[in-house]
Amino acid sequence: MGLPGSRAGAAPRACVVGIPFDCGTHPFRVGARQGPDAIREQSRLLRPFDPFQRGGVANPVDFLRAVDLGNVACHPGDPDAAFPLIEAAIDTVLQAGAIPVTMGGDGAVTLPQLRAVARRHPDLVVVHFDSHTDTYPIPGYNTATTFTRAAEEGVLDVAASFHVGTRGNSFMGGIIEYGREVGYTVVPFDEFDRDPQATLAEIRRRTGSRPVYLCFDMDIFDPSCAPGVCTPEWGGLSAKEGLALLRQLQGMNFVAFDVNTVSPPHDVQGATAFLAATVMQEFCALAAVAVQAYPEGRPA
Repeated sequence: MGLPGSRAGAAPRACVVGIPFDCGTHPFRVGARQGPDAIREQSRLLRPFDPFQRGGVANPVDFLRAVDLGNVACHPGDPDAAFPLIEAAIDTVLQAGAIPVTMGGDGAVTLPQLRAVARRHPDLVVVHFDSHTDTYPIPGYNTATTFTRAAEEGVLDVAASFHVGTRGNSFMGGIIEYGREVGYTVVPFDEFDRDPQATLAEIRRRTGSRPVYLCFDMDIFDPSCAPGVCTPEWGGLSAKEGLALLRQLQGMNFVAFDVNTVSPPHDVQGATAFLAATVMQEFCALAAVAVQAYPEGRPA
């Protein structure tokens, strides 16, 4: 988005960080480690001013004094080596009082970020938009166990956290039921699609003013507009619907954002990366509202 790597004067209120990691275990769609660079390239198409001034801010990235800190120097395919580096990078951003706005990477990168965010915000809840729950009853660290391990480690309040948008097929049965057994509120895509406003109202009611980590997997979109993802599932959101959804989250106490699973080798003319960059621009608009509504602990 043309952000500088640093700014003189006042501290940034938000920092963009790339996390070029994937587990490297997908049967044939390995490539999300290239996501941050592709998103940056396509973000050159974006312009910083919002003519509608949603939230009363004309230029969210300027208001946030946002900077791009580059990529975490992590090790793709090696969670044991990469996760501490990701966690440390996000911890540095949080210690400065800034909001991390990150881009993966596959869905596994959320867990080390949650570890860092939870230390600063112990009352943390997650709102997770994804066509998969990433809460599977299997061992290890991978894209299917991010929120299984997060629940086990106690880095979020499971009872107030949401998985929204589950659809498509799975390699094992009982996934929705298992996510609910763990304690998450799982809202399948068909249920959400029937009455999006009811789901959003329930999210707002349950999260209240608590610190929120927004996790946005690009496969929540339909492959017709986001083909370059790790695990595409037909029947998802259009670009119009997805961006409108993000705008309806305005006013929540967001303390961290991530967008993930852009896989450039499977993208078409950078369409998915450009849409992910636009999602990040919407993140910045949400962050600009959040730092005004919840100023405690943020840079003035």
